Amino acid sequence: MSQGRDFLPISPSDMEKRGWDQCDFVYVTGDAYVDHPSFGTAVISRVLEAHGYRVGIIAQPDWKRDESIALLGEPRLGFLVSSGNMDSMVNHYTVSKKRRKADQYTPGGVMGKRPDYAVVVYCNLIRRTFKKTPIIIGGIEASLRRLAHYDYWSDRLKHSILVDSQADLISYGMGERSIVQIAEGLESGIAVSDLTFIDGTVYKAKSLDSVYDCIRLPSFDELKADKGKYARSFYTQYVNTDPFSGKRLAEPYGEHLYIVQNPPARPLTTQEMDDVYGLPYMRSYHPSYEKAGGVSAIKEVQFSLTSSRGCFGGCSFCALTFHQGRIIQARSHRSLLEEAKLLTEDKEFKGYIHDVGGPTANFRFPACEKQLTKGACPKKQCLFPKPCQNLRADHGDYLRLLKGLRSLPKVKKVFIRSGIRFDYLLADPDRKFLRELCQHHVSGQLKVAPEHVSDKVLSRMGKPGSQVYRQFVKEYQTMNRQLGLKQYLVPYLMSSHPGSSLKEAVNLAEYVRDLGYMPEQVQDFYPTPSTISTCMYYTGLDPRTMEPVYVPVNPHEKAMQRALIQYKNPAMHGLVEEALKKAGRQDLIGFGPKCLIRPEGARENLGNRHGNLGNRHENARSKHENLRSGNAKNKRSAGKTRQSAETHRKKR
Repeated sequence: MSQGRDFLPISPSDMEKRGWDQCDFVYVTGDAYVDHPSFGTAVISRVLEAHGYRVGIIAQPDWKRDESIALLGEPRLGFLVSSGNMDSMVNHYTVSKKRRKADQYTPGGVMGKRPDYAVVVYCNLIRRTFKKTPIIIGGIEASLRRLAHYDYWSDRLKHSILVDSQADLISYGMGERSIVQIAEGLESGIAVSDLTFIDGTVYKAKSLDSVYDCIRLPSFDELKADKGKYARSFYTQYVNTDPFSGKRLAEPYGEHLYIVQNPPARPLTTQEMDDVYGLPYMRSYHPSYEKAGGVSAIKEVQFSLTSSRGCFGGCSFCALTFHQGRIIQARSHRSLLEEAKLLTEDKEFKGYIHDVGGPTANFRFPACEKQLTKGACPKKQCLFPKPCQNLRADHGDYLRLLKGLRSLPKVKKVFIRSGIRFDYLLADPDRKFLRELCQHHVSGQLKVAPEHVSDKVLSRMGKPGSQVYRQFVKEYQTMNRQLGLKQYLVPYLMSSHPGSSLKEAVNLAEYVRDLGYMPEQVQDFYPTPSTISTCMYYTGLDPRTMEPVYVPVNPHEKAMQRALIQYKNPAMHGLVEEALKKAGRQDLIGFGPKCLIRPEGARENLGNRHGNLGNRHENARSKHENLRSGNAKNKRSAGKTRQSAETHRKKR
């Protein structure tokens, strides 16, 4: 923490200390206030501050009280609203729609400090109090709901969030460029309704008369009536997420309202990335949260470094294409080394940098040269179904960065905990990265994400075929043997993804059986907004091909698919047996070495034997206790007898 730095104002007294009579912007967020570059609120507010704007923070306002939103008064230019680092619904609910017990982004982990659909609720709260003040929404929740979208929690198609929130603009994606342009436009006196020209924004229009060069999407009513039209509309959005080739999109709502999405903002240059991460962050949560136990989310990133943004991996279940984009943006070695030195000065630093990465750790530059001028291919993927012939697979820059970090004083070890794309690693003809990864950057276990073993499911996921992962496993094990190390792979697996029937789920269970242990991470597919997989879940169609896709939507079937992966858990045996019978795989019920579970009667007998054994142990323990008790009584009785005899002898 450098001298002169301070948190941004969160109260009128903070504003008074700075000599402010009014904020230019008030940022309303669903998270507690954490001033760290891994938190979107901190980044956007510090970027605005660096451009000379006064920004105040209202973190987790009480949405049941109108006055909570007026804590810092009316801002001069506008309100900025975000749900926080996570979508509020994902933050609140598991995939089975059960309420989570803790919120890592709230002091003390207390649940319930933000509302469901937080952006909409906060904006309506503002609009009740400040009728005409501009409202700009951003962050993951607004970004992924910028046009009509399927909402898993209510199981229906919802409007663009711009309609329901009454906000004026969406700054979507990573908003550093667009938020500065918005601020400059408002500062110059342009009405917020006229800020229709900024890339990376979504706005409302009464007609399309002045909207040039746009693709008109089906209306919201058409989308609700026809899932096929929704799938086609979604894919049109998907292929227009590139800042170089993306077209302007317009989605009608009735006769006099259009939601217009401008093309995405251009990616940041390396220097611009360095500037953003070099701003004067306090790198911690606000001290007012200390009494409540602090904000635990900081622990995940406190000693980690963000080296890049964007991902050209193209997984169907991931929203990164819609939010960060497919073009990699990276920080310089100098910037990262300077931040690492800051980490080593922290009194809590123990010598370990926990991560150096981004959405995908081993992506450090765009997939090919042309992406820097022409963008990513709209209808082709860089790694799927196999690596593109133009792909630059080279880990040299990342290796030099890791070596520089390892050589810093006070640094004992540098770990990589962000995802590693093993297919990209295998595409690099040099295995030096694999060697150094195993030798220096793994602590016993490396987590990777094959997700599934069925090629049928993997093709829907946009992931490489199962043989690619098997090749990586082989090379990883060979490398560790050569280095004399005992290190293991921990695979992330996903159940119930579109395309996975019980047959494919059983195949995955057999793979788990052959691994010889229960995977630590099993994720039941979670249909979050703006992913290809969620579109498949809702429509039953693959929007890329319009082919029908089998989708497990029944909660009981989803439970069976998950249970199959966790077949060793006795509590799951009933579901596993039901699933195996429905899949026609009774051959996996029995006593053979390949069987997943024993027959029901054998399980009951085994349970009874365990129970009888437990009873025998309990009886033996009781006898032992009685014997100990009897011995103690005998000893006390013998003691009393000796004492009585001694007393009688003395009397004589």
